[in-house]
Amino acid sequence: MIRTSQTPTGLPTQAGPAAEPGAVISALMEEAQRAEFAGRRAIARQRYESALYLLRDATDNGAASAILRRVARTYLDDGDVQAGQDCLAAALAVAEACDNATEIAHTINLMANSYVQRGQLDEGARMYAEAARMAEVSADERLLAIVEANLGVIASMRGDDTTALRYYTTSGERYRALGMKQELGKQLSNIGMVYAGLGRLVEAEIAFAEAYDIARTCGDAWTSLMVEVNRIGLLLQRGAFSRARSLCDHVLLEASSLRDTRMLAETYKYYGVIARETGSLRDAENYLRLAYDQAMSREDLLLAAETAREQAEVYLALGRNRETLQALSTSHRLFMKLRARRDLADVTARLRKLERRFHDLVQDWAQSIESKDAYTLGHCQRVADVACAIATDMGFDETTLFWFRVGALLHDVGKIDVPYEILNKAGPLTPEERAIMEQHPVAGVELLRDVDFPWDVLPMVRGHHERWDGHGYPDRLAGESIPVPARILCVADVYDALTSHRPYRRAFEPRDALRLMQAEIGRQFDPDILGRFFRLAPNLLRPEDAAAPEIAGSIGAMSPPKPRVVSAH
Repeated sequence: MIRTSQTPTGLPTQAGPAAEPGAVISALMEEAQRAEFAGRRAIARQRYESALYLLRDATDNGAASAILRRVARTYLDDGDVQAGQDCLAAALAVAEACDNATEIAHTINLMANSYVQRGQLDEGARMYAEAARMAEVSADERLLAIVEANLGVIASMRGDDTTALRYYTTSGERYRALGMKQELGKQLSNIGMVYAGLGRLVEAEIAFAEAYDIARTCGDAWTSLMVEVNRIGLLLQRGAFSRARSLCDHVLLEASSLRDTRMLAETYKYYGVIARETGSLRDAENYLRLAYDQAMSREDLLLAAETAREQAEVYLALGRNRETLQALSTSHRLFMKLRARRDLADVTARLRKLERRFHDLVQDWAQSIESKDAYTLGHCQRVADVACAIATDMGFDETTLFWFRVGALLHDVGKIDVPYEILNKAGPLTPEERAIMEQHPVAGVELLRDVDFPWDVLPMVRGHHERWDGHGYPDRLAGESIPVPARILCVADVYDALTSHRPYRRAFEPRDALRLMQAEIGRQFDPDILGRFFRLAPNLLRPEDAAAPEIAGSIGAMSPPKPRVVSAH
């Protein structure tokens, strides 16, 4: 929405006869541009709107469209995408009403920016292509340079550094030929970022240095600060933490005065990384929280996702496993949104890297839980292996299988709350001790409740001790009311428990364990899932059990069940 004053504000004053409206408008536009270059966008908007108010002649429609477009740009740079899009819709309507092809093309280009800012890259690319077509028809070299720069941004967001560098370089050459130094400075900054991403650090530093000098010469405070922010990232790549911190101090001071939330968020993120890498974990936690909040307020999902990933490493270093999982899950959820909106072509690679980190953390946490019980070390990993083999046989897809494994590794996380002496008691548990032990599935769910897992692992944690006949715990679910993942986990869990040493008994031989489980078909176990397990059992032996190849034949003939596909819920 355009907020115009009823009367012009901040107009130049003069004694004597009133100044000509055209002269006043020109003065206002110059003031607005200076304010915008200095990063004072609220003042720039005020001057632009005052100039717009003074346009009373119908022949000024082209100028009105241009001013509306500039107002929109200040909103977009402030992160207020909705207000920016409202102004752009008005600018396009005015340009189309007067059939001004140049203004239509420039407005479409900026509209594309607003879509890209919200992560809608396909729509943005489509609109850039339309703007480029119109620019070529009218031989508008300036607009062509702008569109090429924007296409470079999309290529960079999609992880295609080679294409991004080509677009940025071509755009920069056009700007240089046109004498557009301010725009050239921006492109050199982008070129430096691509070089840094490619590990070409010397070339990155050269590009940043020229970009900074040009921006300072032009009085472009915003671009010069963004170059400084990019230099911080370069210093971090080199491990120069002290210099990076000093540069953060400078940027923070300048960005705070400009109230630029984007630079503040980036700077807080870098402060957090520096603090973490230099051992100041509490400071790192605080800085990264500020960065995340700023990123989300700007709807900058990529920055928020990257910041959440950095937060996870801080929580891990602090030994706060649950919060580590929360941060990793938040990062994963944001990256998934980016993929769903096709923001990043390389998001799959980023997600895989994040998921590997997720798996490693969960596996380490499971092992730390098992360390309370001297007899169950490796239990969660073995259970996960067997359960995943059954799930694969049932048709789980690759993504579902990954999160199913996470749930299997975490199924006993609630044992953190079970006293050591109960876990390791050599004799039978008392009724009171049994009641405490049987609360571990509920305790596990409570511990993980605030973790926004990409796939619902909580039913596995809560339901892995439920029985097919309804006599399990904690909810006494029966039959099909027990979630399928929990039914699979129950089979794998019991098999590993039977074939492992316990404080109160020796481990059963695999063939004996399977006979005991066969007796529980339709009572403790889902007959279909247990049948699958029996069929798969010869391939699931632990190395120490490999000398018992006759297991499958010793169970009794069972017809292999028909495969069925289970989808994630």
